[in-house]
Amino acid sequence: MAWQLFALGSAFFAGLTAIFGKLGVEGLNSNLATLIRTLVILAMIAGVVTLRGEWQMPRTWDPHSVAFLVLSGLATGVSWLFYYRALQLAPASLVAPIDKLSLAFAVVLAVVFLGEALTLKLAIGGLLMLAGVLILAWP
Repeated sequence: MAWQLFALGSAFFAGLTAIFGKLGVEGLNSNLATLIRTLVILAMIAGVVTLRGEWQMPRTWDPHSVAFLVLSGLATGVSWLFYYRALQLAPASLVAPIDKLSLAFAVVLAVVFLGEALTLKLAIGGLLMLAGVLILAWP
């Protein structure tokens, strides 16, 4: 049950991100707002790694793992730039549901690129997520 609690915590804090982000971009350029957010995240994660004593370097570096982490970081950066610009242009209650289409994208990408099984349960859940986003975000 531990992973579900972490996932629920992630969802809750992602919800807070929308609210705090919307308030934060009211008086700032969205790109500057993204930079400030990123610096705060960097400081916070560096603090966690320091407190947990996790600065030790791995004995070997897997180039594929590092490459995919770099790509993940780039994708996150682009996502945040788009997200904060969208928050600057529209209400958080409309932006956040569209942003959560990432759920449906993740399901499709996991099936296509990771070879994960597309079960009936997963397909129905993905379609329901898509329907929910469409209902919430478009008039």
